[in-house]
Amino acid sequence: MGEPTVNADTSLSQITDQLGVTGPLIDGSWLEKTSLGAADHLSPATGRVNGSVLLCGPHEVNDAVAAARAAQPEWRAMSPDKRRRILQRVEELMLERVGDLGRLTTLEIGAPILMSSALAHLCAGWFGYYAGWADKIEGVTIPPSPLMVPGLDYTVPEPYGVVGAILTWNGPVMSVGMKIAPALAAGNCVVVKSPDLAPFAVARFGEIALEAGLPPGVLHILPGGPEAGDHLVRHGDVDMISFTGGIPTARKILDAARHTLKPVLLELGGKTASVVFPDADLDAAVADTVRSCMNLSGQGCNLSTRLLVHRDVYEDVVAAAGRAAAALTVGDPFAPTTALGPVIGPAARDRILGVIERAAGTARLITGGRAVDPSVLSPEVREGCFVEPTVLADVAEDSEVARHEVFGPVLSVLPFDDEDDAVRLANATPYGLGSVLYTRDVARVQRVVPRLRAGTVHVNGASGQPPGAPFGGYKHSGHGREGGKEGLYEFLQTKNVFIRA
Repeated sequence: MGEPTVNADTSLSQITDQLGVTGPLIDGSWLEKTSLGAADHLSPATGRVNGSVLLCGPHEVNDAVAAARAAQPEWRAMSPDKRRRILQRVEELMLERVGDLGRLTTLEIGAPILMSSALAHLCAGWFGYYAGWADKIEGVTIPPSPLMVPGLDYTVPEPYGVVGAILTWNGPVMSVGMKIAPALAAGNCVVVKSPDLAPFAVARFGEIALEAGLPPGVLHILPGGPEAGDHLVRHGDVDMISFTGGIPTARKILDAARHTLKPVLLELGGKTASVVFPDADLDAAVADTVRSCMNLSGQGCNLSTRLLVHRDVYEDVVAAAGRAAAALTVGDPFAPTTALGPVIGPAARDRILGVIERAAGTARLITGGRAVDPSVLSPEVREGCFVEPTVLADVAEDSEVARHEVFGPVLSVLPFDDEDDAVRLANATPYGLGSVLYTRDVARVQRVVPRLRAGTVHVNGASGQPPGAPFGGYKHSGHGREGGKEGLYEFLQTKNVFIRA
């Protein structure tokens, strides 16, 4: 893969001219051809070709898994301090190349460059965090019992072996940190199915990992579609799967995994609610919620896409949310002032507009609701897939837009009457990934937080996603955790050892 050493003001066309062909990494080497051949990757911002990607199928999956299985004993047996130093070097190199990783992410998914660079920086932090865990994995000694035969009883955490990681397209560089870093720290080898919609930043990470000293065979990167993912899940020599994506695909993965009875970690969608009480800092609540909802043009799992507001301040908050959304700059994702880039493609744009049109039949459209007029965009991106930041008020609680992911820049605003009503609405979706509570009343926080069925609850603002914090969902938002000690132990299994006295 070519090295796009470019300045911040380099044009989109100049950057894409340097991308060339991106292929798979198998057993320490980059393949120059694959069983499924090459496909053009189109920029969602310009509609033009970014470069080509060599797509993988079952043949490449088999080769990668075989190489990972062969490399696993040596990687597992490596001194933990050596694994730590390799992962620390990955972090160092990623920090040096945040600019390149950010530019590649912006090219492939159209995220604003400041957001893309932030994702790359976060990814580096995950490797630094889990490097620190690599030489601190330990078991426990089991106290003797009067019913036990005398002896020494203890536990040993051990890696699964070969982990299959299936990444989503909406910022896969973040998933690289959340999945690959802990899996490697635990002593596993990893076969990554990277998204064909976003292959470039993950390939660049593969180059960095090899440069950092990761042995050949420990990490494999296979860009591809559903065929490659399905074969990876079904493969008998893959010991566990970590998947980030949507519920329909998760159901297929669980069905495929049943044939080999392998564990599956699922990080799925969300319908996060910001719950605003009258005593809250309303300006901060509106600013935080609109900014969260419109991140990645709404194409994220834990974005605040619902705004639940007490009736006493409802109309004021609705008006403020409309003003905040309308003020956001939409356009060229490489412009430093851009807040919203394009959605991932024409099909996504048309689907999002359809959701808005159906919702607007009963809800009140406050702002947005259309594709962005090309005449207001810079010439470079007039063929891109841009949707106006949209705010809908008086949304019916049982409607499609209130209950399900839109995966677009659409904020739904609903009123509530009291704490019980707020909790009921916040929990009234199939998802349970996140909730945000805005209030100055500490007693209210203590009453409401335990009743919110969500894996993450923020009070008066989000913290971002620190690598030490466990992240995951309740209900249809998945199971298992990424991040923190919990995220490390997802990639370990516990062996109990007893030595008779």
